[in-house]
Amino acid sequence: ALSIKAFALLFALLATGARAELTIEITQGVDNPTAIAVVPFAWSGPGSPPEDLAEVIDGDFTRSGQFAPVARRDMLGRPTTEAEVFYRDWRALDTEYLLIGRASQAQSPDGTATLRVDFELFDVVRQTRMHAGWVAGVPGEARMIAHRVADIVYEKLTGIRGAFATRLLYVSVTRVPGGRDYFRLTLADSDGARPIVLLESREPILAPAWSPDGNEIAYVSFETSRPAIYRQELATGKREQLTNFKGLNGAPAWSPDGRTMAMVLSKDGSPDIYLMDLATKNLTRVTRHYAIDTEPTWMPDGKSLLFTSDRGGQPQIYRYDLRSRSIERLTFEGNYNARARVAQDGRNVVLVHRQDQFFHIALLDLVTNRLYVLTSTDLDESPSIAPNGSMVLYATKYAERGILAAVSVDGGVKFRLPARDGDVREPAWSPYMTR
Repeated sequence: ALSIKAFALLFALLATGARAELTIEITQGVDNPTAIAVVPFAWSGPGSPPEDLAEVIDGDFTRSGQFAPVARRDMLGRPTTEAEVFYRDWRALDTEYLLIGRASQAQSPDGTATLRVDFELFDVVRQTRMHAGWVAGVPGEARMIAHRVADIVYEKLTGIRGAFATRLLYVSVTRVPGGRDYFRLTLADSDGARPIVLLESREPILAPAWSPDGNEIAYVSFETSRPAIYRQELATGKREQLTNFKGLNGAPAWSPDGRTMAMVLSKDGSPDIYLMDLATKNLTRVTRHYAIDTEPTWMPDGKSLLFTSDRGGQPQIYRYDLRSRSIERLTFEGNYNARARVAQDGRNVVLVHRQDQFFHIALLDLVTNRLYVLTSTDLDESPSIAPNGSMVLYATKYAERGILAAVSVDGGVKFRLPARDGDVREPAWSPYMTR
């Protein structure tokens, strides 16, 4: 049995995805994290605030591995305005930066409620205010508003655009002893909160992928007893079946302009890469080889594709130039490299690399052609890179369960995101969401 629920309605049904909720376990951070204090925000509005905004922001900074937030119990004061900030209180705690804020809720004449968050960032060492800003939205999106504040502050402190206000797709599996497992395609915030089940099936769900504007997803479902590629609007839940060919239909990947989808089809023999024009549904065959060509991913400029092929005898990463139709092998280190994903800078490629018979996540620098192994666990797969290029999300095994984990591109920060129940796999990190 298959059930699909519209995205807008699913926010009211969070309990549906409770079994797929992820938790955060930091396992490694930088050696000297920056001390920052995120003071509880003041509240002006009816009743209690819809969310502890400061706690969400605190969690974002903790998860980055680059910051060490000050515990609330240690705070000597709780300022909410600049006039209430006494730098000596924070210097006594060796705090380098201080974030304070005020949240308010107002209602417009048409009855629409708006949540506004004003915040200020201070440099404790220099005793100056670095930045003041505000973010607003509907109260039901309070957590996302907090993530957007964290993104702004993170960029001010690091020079790198934050990616906390993004979302994750993943497949969760609930085992049924003696029966058929449940597969759920789940959407969650970047910290694993607010999981929403977009699709539930007793048949496998594979290869979730995002459209470049973050408004649609694609995936492979076996609901018709054989693999088929679907696209689905998040706002409405409307879905469309794109393929129904015999054999393999898999690995959908949107082009950067959103007009074309790369995919793997075996309808003409061996698995090859095809391009589908999403407006006309016309197909163009990209590769023609007796070997297996699979796992296409686009370079950010849309001029070439990377894919996995065993045409050289073992799985390696190749690049196909759409204009010249030339194919170039990119990986040579090791006898297995697969599932490439490219950062937005077009320089770093994350992939699955086999070393000493174990599968790890590695990073290939396309400028230097050097490959760096990022993980040390035994069975890592399905890497997906954050839109700011700083972190890699991947699937692995821990305590005999399938979990998600993340590692920074320099290997210095690591954390796990196990589900409270069941196994999780096939992660896909969203692009920056349009608003």
